[in-house]
Amino acid sequence: MTVLVALAGPASPADLAAARMQMALSLGWHIVLACLGVGMPALLLFTEWRAIRTGDGDYLRLARRWAKAVGVLFAVGAVSGTILSFEMGLLWPGLMGTYGQVIGLPFAMEGIAFFVEAIFLGVYLYAWDRLSPRAHLLSGVPILIAGVASAFFVVSANAWMNQPVGFDLENGRVTGVDPWRAMFNPATPPQTLHMIVAAFMVAGFATASVYAVAMLRGRRDRYHRLGFVVPFTLAAVLAPVQIVVGDYAARFLAERQPTKLAAMEGIFHTRANAPLSLGGFAAGGEMRYAIEIPSGLSLLVGFSPDTVVQGLERVPPADRPPVTPVHLAFDTMVGMGSFLLLLSAWFAVTWWRRRELPRSRWFLRLAAVSGVAAVVAVECGWVVTEVGRQPWVVYGRLRTIDAVNPAPGLWAGFVIVSLVYLVLTVAIVYVLRRMTRAPQEPE
Repeated sequence: MTVLVALAGPASPADLAAARMQMALSLGWHIVLACLGVGMPALLLFTEWRAIRTGDGDYLRLARRWAKAVGVLFAVGAVSGTILSFEMGLLWPGLMGTYGQVIGLPFAMEGIAFFVEAIFLGVYLYAWDRLSPRAHLLSGVPILIAGVASAFFVVSANAWMNQPVGFDLENGRVTGVDPWRAMFNPATPPQTLHMIVAAFMVAGFATASVYAVAMLRGRRDRYHRLGFVVPFTLAAVLAPVQIVVGDYAARFLAERQPTKLAAMEGIFHTRANAPLSLGGFAAGGEMRYAIEIPSGLSLLVGFSPDTVVQGLERVPPADRPPVTPVHLAFDTMVGMGSFLLLLSAWFAVTWWRRRELPRSRWFLRLAAVSGVAAVVAVECGWVVTEVGRQPWVVYGRLRTIDAVNPAPGLWAGFVIVSLVYLVLTVAIVYVLRRMTRAPQEPE
């Protein structure tokens, strides 16, 4: 049953647009750093473990350099994460004022994970020469665990927005709150698994792409080869895993959020033999200029062309998400994922046959853009998740227009935050470029 709860009062369309754009900018910017913060500690710990086990100086130099990068990314990510936490309350009082008691638990748990990560990262960065090699390596393990835990808790809160459970509504008031059931809602397994795997892929491909560029410029020494092979191998192993996880997430949507799936594939009418649409745009209640794979969606959803897929006509027009941006974002995500899977297969086959990297410069050229491709895939995935839920901020319970702050002047906040992110972007690019040009760490 659809329940409408008017909470924060009406906001102007301009202010609603400003709030949504500010939140999109903040989330889109922060998610890149969050992915690197989740995945890079695994690369860091592996290289340090190999250095301890083999005495290999190249592994140790990689570990020391990546540790500095992790420190920089964590510091800037803490800033953007703080901005996001304030935006949740300032921009969306209708959401937090009513449902904060329901979804407060994962945010509190994420705060604990953040502090654990910060404490042990400080120990790790400043104790290279003060702890034994084994003790120093162990001090980095909580960084990896806390980073993954942070991602889980935050994404579980977002999953709840897609599948709101763990409470009752009585006369518009929230009662019977069960925060544990809310955190472990039905959408938590597919969303958290999909996001965590994506985070490791982004970290792997992005790190490898830096060394691919260096190798294209002639730096083919063992240090740069290891700097490429270690992160690329992690990402390549996870690429087929992500395809399976993505399929799991899509099947979940077919059962639990069929309207979002219909928008993703541009299905306007409930039908069997539903096609899989590639490209195109929605106009006049149909997909135009799309390449259709007959019965493709029905086969993917139910392994049979006779599987019935719910169309958008099942919900009123006011409750439908915008089809074209959701559909194109989904196609782009799948396209980037397919590209990364094929690139990973090229690497795997060559390595299996010759125990070396592919010799073609085209492989390195494609690997050099793999980091960007992985980031684009993650950003498009979040567009599908968030825009595909519209017009609801809490699916079926609270509309976005009813959750936004009704105070005028939200455009000013959007401009200020945009300038802050511009400064942060310039600063982080400058610092990381200086780090890449610095002399290699001594053994």
